[in-house]
Amino acid sequence: MDLSNLKPAFGSVKTSKRIGRGAGSGKGGTSTRGHKGAKSRSGYSTKIGFEGGQMPLQRRVPKFGFKNINRVEYKAVNVGDLQKLAEAKGITDFEPVVLVENGLVGPNDKIKILGNGKLSLAINVKAHAFSKTAAAAIEAQKGTVVTL
Repeated sequence: MDLSNLKPAFGSVKTSKRIGRGAGSGKGGTSTRGHKGAKSRSGYSTKIGFEGGQMPLQRRVPKFGFKNINRVEYKAVNVGDLQKLAEAKGITDFEPVVLVENGLVGPNDKIKILGNGKLSLAINVKAHAFSKTAAAAIEAQKGTVVTL
């Protein structure tokens, strides 16, 4: 066994169909493209979305609204959820890492604390944004609010 004996596995290599090499090849003449028309010509390609002259879908469907590229999306966490977590696990300092570990938000989410629910403990919260009611509820219980 040496390098001169190596060859690919049987059936793994196919010879390509050689078209347009004269009448004797059996693939001459129209070169498997049929007769006449744009599709038989070289350089032919349809436009993206072309539907044979029918009004294309992207022109039939009406357009409306716009996408604000500067929008900042926050993951909402309610004060009531923090209360439940504080009671269950005894946590008083809520940072993004703590919220990710407990499955309330994802690792790349920006967090906004909202004021839904009751709060009866003094907690310290660090988040990217707070609603007025959430900040008031936390500070009413002698907790601290830190905006990141």
